Amino acid sequence: MLTVTLLSVVFLYGCKKEEDVQPAPTVAWNQTTIEAAAGQQITIGASVSAPAGLKTVTVTRNGTAFDSKAYTTETTAAYSVSYTVPKTQPLGSQLVFTIVAQDNMSRLSQTSTLVVTITPKPVITVTGSITTNTTWTNDKIYKLSSFVRVGADQTITGSPSATAVLTIQPGTIILGERSTHGTLIVQRGSRLMAEGTADAPIIFTSEREPGLREPGDWGGVVLCGRSTFNQDGWGELEGNYGAFAGGGPSPVLADNSGTLRYVRIEYAGYSLSPNAEINGLTLGAVGSGTTLEYIQVSYSGDDAFEWFGGTVNSKYLVAYRSVDDDFDTDNGYTGYSQFGLGIRGSMLADGSGSNGFESDNNASGSSALPVTAGVFANYSLIGPKADANTVINVQFYNGIHLRRNTRLKVYNTFVTGYPNGLYVDPADAGVTLTNALNGTLLLNGVVLAGIQNWGSNGFGLGAATAPRGYPVRNATLSATETPYNIGLQTPTQWFLSQTGNKTLADNLTTGVNPANIVTGRPSLTVGTAGTLLSGSATLPNNAYLTTAAYIGAFGATTDWTSSWTEFNPQVQAYR
Repeated sequence: MLTVTLLSVVFLYGCKKEEDVQPAPTVAWNQTTIEAAAGQQITIGASVSAPAGLKTVTVTRNGTAFDSKAYTTETTAAYSVSYTVPKTQPLGSQLVFTIVAQDNMSRLSQTSTLVVTITPKPVITVTGSITTNTTWTNDKIYKLSSFVRVGADQTITGSPSATAVLTIQPGTIILGERSTHGTLIVQRGSRLMAEGTADAPIIFTSEREPGLREPGDWGGVVLCGRSTFNQDGWGELEGNYGAFAGGGPSPVLADNSGTLRYVRIEYAGYSLSPNAEINGLTLGAVGSGTTLEYIQVSYSGDDAFEWFGGTVNSKYLVAYRSVDDDFDTDNGYTGYSQFGLGIRGSMLADGSGSNGFESDNNASGSSALPVTAGVFANYSLIGPKADANTVINVQFYNGIHLRRNTRLKVYNTFVTGYPNGLYVDPADAGVTLTNALNGTLLLNGVVLAGIQNWGSNGFGLGAATAPRGYPVRNATLSATETPYNIGLQTPTQWFLSQTGNKTLADNLTTGVNPANIVTGRPSLTVGTAGTLLSGSATLPNNAYLTTAAYIGAFGATTDWTSSWTEFNPQVQAYR
């Protein structure tokens, strides 16, 4: 009897232990296949169950460790992670993700497999006007056909009949159609929210394949605002393509046309007619409520950046190998811009003459208000003449060209490699010279440096007409080269009498070597021994400006162009 009882207890105990044993963990991807494009951000997720308690989830990508996560008391979990497909991932290739769960009894689940296949992004052609709030996502490519307008604004002096906000996700690619000169125009009252990131910039570029792209393949990006414009308060931007700018008699100084941050604009700048062009980035009476930061314009067929009036501020701008001017101000621009870089190609120049800075009050040089008096600080303008033997286009003129009654203010800026470092143009009956004399046109902390022995070693070696190098131009650019003065001083004497200004025949001590900039990704910081690290002038007292103790766009170590810029866009396979 005792034996039977003991056997019954053992049997019952064994059955209870068997009932207490929990199932092994399980895991399954939410999707087993995904199609995605190179550079696209996707979310991969899985459902996990571990009745005995979840310990870890381990994920591999193509057989190598990708991610792992530890758990404590959970018996179920929803695993999820955002993943950006590498931009270099070939079309048709596959990324294989596996996921395994382990429970607190050290048991492993079966492996679940997810396959991501790399496919081209669909191309969406955009035409006409966008009159409702719209978002462009980075899983598609958008092609601008002809003039694409955000909002509707039909008359110079009228009010927009429709406004809209166009939002563009980080990493989105926008192509300009070549046959129709695709252009994006943000009309007054509307906004463009193009906020990329350093790792995923927004790219506007040519629709043509690598190796075939040219400056002027498409129009460009145009922002129109309701701030100041010294042509009766408002006007149509040059080219007559319906880009109306200005707030008339009641300008909105803090008008907001949106945000451009971490944006690249490549191969834009189309000429509609002689002296009527769309630039890489055109800014018409844009207000200070607009944010412009970390923008690169490359291979523009006209100017890289042009401000027609307005009060907008900007930082971290790059003009790379444009055809006409790098940074052009007109029609009463009065904002602040700090940290900018201009780099020229040796043969890409415009028949009108190519400059780093070009500044006018307006086309006639009148005294219309507000007068162009923008502030530019900490710019580096690297001209085409990398060394004594570099052949340059004879249409290159000036690092800084000030004319037509401008009252521009330039601080702590470095210029090298141009035939003329500075030209204060007397062609407006001396009005610009008067501005320089009375201090309303101002240059402080400006360093003009040439190649070694600037001006005496064949500055335009190899060109039919050799441009001669002058740090400051003391005579007109006309064939007769007529000397002129600013007051009782030559332009050189006037320039050197201003606070912190210098001319250097040799740029090798500055820490900036143009020979290291002409190809590939440039080396831009000046090291710890460069002479540009000292001697900066005091900036105006304005909250937008950042205190920087150096001259030019870069200090000893920090390169703010890293990761988001591209200095060889011709080879990039955008898709």
